[in-house]
Amino acid sequence: MINFSRSTFQLGHLLKTNGHSKVLSAFSLHSRFCSAEAAQPTKEDGLKTERTVNTPTESIPPNSRFVYPEFLPDPEPKYRHPIREKLERQDMINRRAHIDIPEFYVGSILAVTSSDQHSIGKTTRFVGICIDRGLCGLRSFFVLRNAVDNQGVEIKYELYDPTIQKIEVLLLEKRLDDKLYYLRDAPLEYSTFDMNMETKQHPEYEPVPVNTIQITLRPRPWMQRWERKNLKGVKLESINEHITDKMRAQKIAREEPWLKYDLMRDYRSTIPEEEQLEIYSEIYPHLNRLRQQRQVQKRSKMFVKPKKSN
Repeated sequence: MINFSRSTFQLGHLLKTNGHSKVLSAFSLHSRFCSAEAAQPTKEDGLKTERTVNTPTESIPPNSRFVYPEFLPDPEPKYRHPIREKLERQDMINRRAHIDIPEFYVGSILAVTSSDQHSIGKTTRFVGICIDRGLCGLRSFFVLRNAVDNQGVEIKYELYDPTIQKIEVLLLEKRLDDKLYYLRDAPLEYSTFDMNMETKQHPEYEPVPVNTIQITLRPRPWMQRWERKNLKGVKLESINEHITDKMRAQKIAREEPWLKYDLMRDYRSTIPEEEQLEIYSEIYPHLNRLRQQRQVQKRSKMFVKPKKSN
């Protein structure tokens, strides 16, 4: 820290004794002393440098925004609050230290075990296909769908709900659409999965496969006006055969082909890449450390100590 009181006293002493001739030289020495001390790196600067070195940009996977989408804040400005977002990220990392939240997408088949005080074993396990995943922070959620006793059942889970004990990915894959709510109006065969389904392992560094299946819809009435959604995972013939000419005209009238050229709309609905990099630089070291710890625990469980033979 610069000692201004001492320098000021020396400057005043020179004014009294030697006159104005030596004032300029004393002031120049004082300015050099201040600039030299200011140029020296402080302890805080060293800490900032260490943090930057410990989280290099090259170590962050490029698909982080797809694997951990809930860490990105809401792009709507009126919902943004930097302090709340930072506190939420810390709570999310602390929650991930107690439960393994694997990578999954809309279209993946999951098994969720949650605590239930009304069940026999105090836990409930539900298997289903993920038909939606949304929101951000501690409000993030996902929806599973399955057919139980010839009846479609959907359960909405909060991703960081403390009652969730385990999340398993039985089949890791994607679908052609971002949301699969049209399965409500499809035959139950597309939503039926075995509750005792075995896990199909996916190679760690292989790309996630995309299931290009196209389903057929039941006759109307439907839950939504699917003919207006431009769905890729639904056969177009199954939609056209159940709609009228008036519905086709309404579909054409409501089309907005210019939206794909609206750059400002895309900008307002996404988080800038620089801000994404800053967020993932903050959280990825913690997530990577948790992943390495779980890998070590998994290897230790698989290792069987050999016994001595007599």
